[in-house]
Amino acid sequence: MEKQAFAGVMAPVLTPFGKDLRPDGAKLAQFCKSLLAEGCTALSPFGTNSEANSMGVEERIQLLEQIVASGVDPSKLMPGTGSSALTDAVRATRHAVEKGCGGVLLLPPFYYKNMSDDGFFRFFAEVIERVGDQRLKVYLYHIPPQTIQGISHDLIERLINAYPNNVVGIKDSSGDWKNTEAMLKRFPGFGIFAGSEDFLLVNMRAGGVGCITATGNVNARMIRKLYDGWKQPNADQSQAEISAIRKTIQRHPMIPAMKSLRAAWTGDANWLNVRPPFLPLTMAQGKALAADVAKLGLTQPEMVPAE
Repeated sequence: MEKQAFAGVMAPVLTPFGKDLRPDGAKLAQFCKSLLAEGCTALSPFGTNSEANSMGVEERIQLLEQIVASGVDPSKLMPGTGSSALTDAVRATRHAVEKGCGGVLLLPPFYYKNMSDDGFFRFFAEVIERVGDQRLKVYLYHIPPQTIQGISHDLIERLINAYPNNVVGIKDSSGDWKNTEAMLKRFPGFGIFAGSEDFLLVNMRAGGVGCITATGNVNARMIRKLYDGWKQPNADQSQAEISAIRKTIQRHPMIPAMKSLRAAWTGDANWLNVRPPFLPLTMAQGKALAADVAKLGLTQPEMVPAE
């Protein structure tokens, strides 16, 4: 099996929008640099918390161009390229490979329900074959709370056997540790990321490679501390601390909540902008959230100067 391109703490990067709800590519590129400085080992733009499925494929392609052009090392990028439209998934995936990205995070086609493993295999195979590039490293995206239908272990095995140089890992956002644990036992050497820092410590202890987590957008420093020190005696305490912060944030819709924290920390009200159907937190909610996480030790990270 291929050597893993990614490990550690990754964030599905929040997408900044202007008041007209157009993506702000320059701000996104700078934010990517900030997240890497704050402790993320790599980044996954256009994940769930990026509002990726509220954006068109051309928007995502243009934003990736801007991120890479700004000087962010593309080998540290695992953009989400999934779509229910096969041609969009192929186009976004091919573009990511051409830009030198270390991998892609690929959702199953999520609109039609009660699909068979054969149907899902055909979709992933078509993407891989049409891109037709051995540089392509696919990380499957298992998120049944959003897609309803997930990626079965038998399908994972079939894809690994068919494309051992391309299908190299998975993000498990099921929220079910037993599912992650079973994958770790069945697929040694496969790059298995937990979809939340709640499972970071148990994932590392069981042979996983890290987490791709929403709250990496606001708490990369503390999550990275646990990743670096997961073998240390205080690791369980560190896990409890970061889980308490996540629990506090997810009392609200996660995307508006994290954007609210970024707005509070930077003084930039445009961070509050979310595309429909999301709604921003109210001012009162935002102030309360910032105060609540501050009590738990989460305060404004050191800002990276704009270039």
